[in-house]
Amino acid sequence: MPCAIDEVDGTDVTSAEQTRPRSLYPELDEGTLMRFFEALVSGDTGRLAPSRAAEIDQARELVAPVRVKVPGADVGAGSVELDGVLWKQRTGAEQCPGIVMPSPWTGLGWLVYVVQATRFALAGYNVLTYTTRGFGASGGEVEVAGEPDVKDASRALDYLIEQAGATRVGFLGDSYGSGISQLAAAQDERIDAVVALSTWGDLGEAFYENTTRHVAAVQTLLGAAQQAGARLSESTQRVFGDVLSNQNIEATLKWAAERSPLTYVERINRREVPVYFAHAWHETLFPTNQTLRMFHALTGPKRINLSIGDHSSPEMTGMVGLPNRIWEDAHRWLNHHLKDVENGIGDEDQVISQIMWNKTLESRPTWDAVTGRTERLYLTAAPAGEDDGALIDKPGSAWSTVIQTSADTPATVADAIITTGYAEMAGNPKTYPTGDISHADAGVWTSTPMAVAARLRGIPRLHLTYTPSAGQSTFIAHLFDVAADGSAHIITHAPFTSLDADPGQPVTADVELQATGYDIPAGHRLMLVLDGTDPFYGDANPPRATLTIASSQDDPSYLDIPLS
Repeated sequence: MPCAIDEVDGTDVTSAEQTRPRSLYPELDEGTLMRFFEALVSGDTGRLAPSRAAEIDQARELVAPVRVKVPGADVGAGSVELDGVLWKQRTGAEQCPGIVMPSPWTGLGWLVYVVQATRFALAGYNVLTYTTRGFGASGGEVEVAGEPDVKDASRALDYLIEQAGATRVGFLGDSYGSGISQLAAAQDERIDAVVALSTWGDLGEAFYENTTRHVAAVQTLLGAAQQAGARLSESTQRVFGDVLSNQNIEATLKWAAERSPLTYVERINRREVPVYFAHAWHETLFPTNQTLRMFHALTGPKRINLSIGDHSSPEMTGMVGLPNRIWEDAHRWLNHHLKDVENGIGDEDQVISQIMWNKTLESRPTWDAVTGRTERLYLTAAPAGEDDGALIDKPGSAWSTVIQTSADTPATVADAIITTGYAEMAGNPKTYPTGDISHADAGVWTSTPMAVAARLRGIPRLHLTYTPSAGQSTFIAHLFDVAADGSAHIITHAPFTSLDADPGQPVTADVELQATGYDIPAGHRLMLVLDGTDPFYGDANPPRATLTIASSQDDPSYLDIPLS
């Protein structure tokens, strides 16, 4: 029976040169993927590696992949057609499970999934991949996972069932397709399982983390859409423009809530839909904590795989056919929940963590079990003869320090979205020269050298009081691992913005930094840097503004460090 066929191993593909991406998928080569698909259709494997040719020969015996036009949702003037490919089992198709794969935010569309869709077909699934509206050869306009996109997903499922049949159905998406997959599962009760890779749970938090505009994320989405020749709807252009120009925040948050799986999580929980997430610790497009909120809220079967890298980069090798643990787990997840395969994944821990930067894999039964204990480090004044304040285990006397907010410092989130993540995956995380950080433009607090390695696991939390010179203010907290020579690697970060304070009146900030899994070697120090400017965020500080950061005996400032 075709539905019982096992998965196949990966094969070799040369990675593209690491450069600043013009898209969210700089490692994917359109020509290589298209040659794979053309060989799959024609049977001519002469230009492919032997292992890849054998994979295609095996697939052609079992499935007949064809380009299709999927009727999409009726919107405005009428329905649109979605460009797609259907992998239908040659025998017994109606007795096989199905998988629908909405495309990511790229002009490559369904082609991103061509290798993995073939492997799902080899495993006995009927598979439909399609390019989301507004991208590539699909009609319509980009609505950013709005109602038309969710209706498109249901229409795609209709099409799969009509053309091939399906006993049970899973949705799998990467990035943009992952958000659509979750939203579709909340609305369409025929969906039995979800795989969401590099995804979001709360789009409003992704765009306005702690009330701070995530301008780099929106600029990246706009740039990738432009590079792809995507057709953005008027509402999409308006919302993206509002984020960049700092207008209509409430309207944008309402727009984002309608596109956030977290808004509809009770619908998913009502049916206990199994959901598998994969995410990067140092994710710079959709920060990790907002996806963790969605993960926490789910009550059915769930699993999250956290990796070194950035948006979509940890799963990229699987897209080009190389072995990849995230895709391997995706196959195991759908095999278990759609085919009742007893492969052990249902009994395994919910949380899998790849630790920075040693790549050790750890598993924990739940997210709550990731952090074993919390250690509180108090921010204190600089010791005599030192420039940096201290991070120590007990509060000191009252102190204050003033920083200017207009100048950037070497303390930044990353060099660039995505490309920095590839360097991290290769074992070359960005090195920060902490000695170049101006103390006029940043507050700096440093611990003593670690006597033993410190295993940070979970969400660090910062509590502090500051007084802004203006009514609106922003700071960005960066947490670093500093070697003896003063060079550092970033552990995590978070922005914070206050929009309605009175100038000269204290503001209390309680900030969750992004979750992390990080080992600080013995002899290294922990460093907290607060500054008012970072290229990733739109700050609210007016020109020549200052922040007076303070700590009192009644309300000391502190950093809670999660440890294993």
